[in-house]
Amino acid sequence: MEVRGDAIEPGCEKIRVFQEHVYRFYRKHGRDLPWRRTTVPYEILVSEMMLQQTQVERVCGRYERFLARFPDFPSLAGAGLGEVLHEWQGLGYNRRAKSLHETAGIITGQFGGTLPAEEEVLASLPGIGKATAASLIAFAFNRPSVFLETNIRRVFIHCFFRDLEKVSDREIIPLVEATCDRENPRDWYYALMDLGSSLKKSIPNPNRRSTEYRKQPRFQGSNRMIRGRILAILVDEQKIRESELVSRLKTDNSRLHGILKTLEKEGFLRTEDGWVILR
Repeated sequence: MEVRGDAIEPGCEKIRVFQEHVYRFYRKHGRDLPWRRTTVPYEILVSEMMLQQTQVERVCGRYERFLARFPDFPSLAGAGLGEVLHEWQGLGYNRRAKSLHETAGIITGQFGGTLPAEEEVLASLPGIGKATAASLIAFAFNRPSVFLETNIRRVFIHCFFRDLEKVSDREIIPLVEATCDRENPRDWYYALMDLGSSLKKSIPNPNRRSTEYRKQPRFQGSNRMIRGRILAILVDEQKIRESELVSRLKTDNSRLHGILKTLEKEGFLRTEDGWVILR
């Protein structure tokens, strides 16, 4: 099925055909995911933060356990960073856990424990930004919004830009807005994501033709891997000698020192008299 992107306007026949195609797939192949069984804004926020740059399969194994430990904004805000990082282990990109923890504190202190429903306010919270704010408007509040993520981008490039290379998000966004099911944006975006996920498995990845496409950098031996191992050690032990970290991580002093300085600047840890201490 192919729909051309020229002269697409809300209400036109091309949009109806496209929507029918997407929903037909969703009715037959839609995924049953735990965060789709709730409309509680806090629970949806947790899922959205976890899903940033992380595969669905990995999130499924952590999401419900995280909610059991931190069922609402006050419980998350009241926990120590080490407790939050402990429950986040295995998801990677620990900055998201720290941002979620900080956001919980802001929402508890400034918004009475209720997730704001204004997109601009959401976008100003730690770790959220414009795209995640727009996705929260759709998923947490079932209100129309416009955003792109990797699976949605894949659908639009495949269906609207089959013969083009170097497709920009600026070209895709008007189509996302024009095709959105304004009566039920929550299910519409779920349907788009599921179709996009399926396309990745059945055809050469259309996202390679996106100007946003970047090849995933190698994880093994990277600074990101070392960061994760440092934080995993600190979650278990709370503090450790920097010299011991050098030995256990089998890395050189200068590289480790640079990573520790970055983690300290980001608020994960502090260094004191040769010790590395989790905040």
